[in-house]
This record gives sequence, C-alpha cells and structure tokens, in this order.
Amino acid sequence: MTRKREVAVAQPLKGREVLLGVTGGIAAYKVADLASKLVQAGAGVSVVMTRSARRFVGPTTFEALTGRPVPRGMFAPVEHFFGEHIGLAQRANAFVIAPATANCLARLAHGLADDLLTTLALSFTGPVLVAPAMNCEMWDKPTVRRNVAQLQADGIEIIPPGEGWLSCRQVGAGRMAEPAEILERIQRVLAK
Repeated sequence: MTRKREVAVAQPLKGREVLLGVTGGIAAYKVADLASKLVQAGAGVSVVMTRSARRFVGPTTFEALTGRPVPRGMFAPVEHFFGEHIGLAQRANAFVIAPATANCLARLAHGLADDLLTTLALSFTGPVLVAPAMNCEMWDKPTVRRNVAQLQADGIEIIPPGEGWLSCRQVGAGRMAEPAEILERIQRVLAK
C-alpha cells in the first residue's frame, strides 16, 4: 500500500484565477513551466492557445498541468454558454500572454479580434501582462516598438524580453522572460 505524502507549500495565489494566453513562438515550451508554477502557487489556470502555438506545444500538456480543458476555438464552447471569450474573461483576475510574438503584439495594439486569444484581450477588464519573445532584429523594429508603446499606453504591462542566445542562433534581446520572473510579476499585480 502506497501512502501519499502531503507537503506544505505556500500558495500566495490561492483562490486567484489566471488566464494564460500562449502564442506561436519557440518560447511556448517555457510557458508549460509557468503554468505549473502558477498551479503550485494555488492559482486556477485556464490556457488559451493560438493555432500557431499548437505547433510548438500541444494542448494536452497544458490540460495535464492545469487540470482544465484548453478551448479549441472561439465557436467551440467548452464551459461557458455565452462563449469562452465571455466566460473565461469574467472568471479571471489576470490575463497573461506569453510568449507574445510580434504578430500578437500588432494584433493587440490594433484591437483585432480574429481568434479566441485576441477576442479575450478585448473582453477582459482586469490587468493584462504581456511577455514578448522574438528574434532580436524583430524586437528592434520601429513597428514592434510602436506596438509595445501603444500597449503600454493602453495600460498593458509589458514584461520585457531578456538578452541571450536565441533559437535563431543569434545573441541579443528577444528571449522571453523566465517563468519565475513572470510569476513574480503576476503575484505583484494581483497583490494590488
């Protein structure tokens, strides 16, 4: 007979709901670690993925880590009668988008709502945190900088990318912030 061993773990996010949006960048694999850290901190976590994100990490990974289904699209309700974009937005205390690709930043900055993630961004009324990740040359483009500035002007908190080795074999700014740093920022925002 096997006995479960209970370990006392501090849960600073107990009772809080985090909506986690995942876009299609190589850093999506790091978001699985973030989802796990959020759950361990006591948060309820719902994950929404873009079609491109599913090419990097499968929904099954996030379903196993969060214990919740990952919606398959805007018009395939899983839990909410009025649609996932309404139900998920109403349930969450914070919305975190990581990694946020250049494409995602542009869509958010211009108010486009062409998938579940961007529609949620428009219907969600709480704090939004965005962790960009992309090639260093993309990150330095004036258009990307303008989109980031617009998002900040709109009240979205940007968690800037770090510098280092990128998957494109270059070294520079563009690495998504580490999951522990993103977790700390979420805790700080939800403590307000």
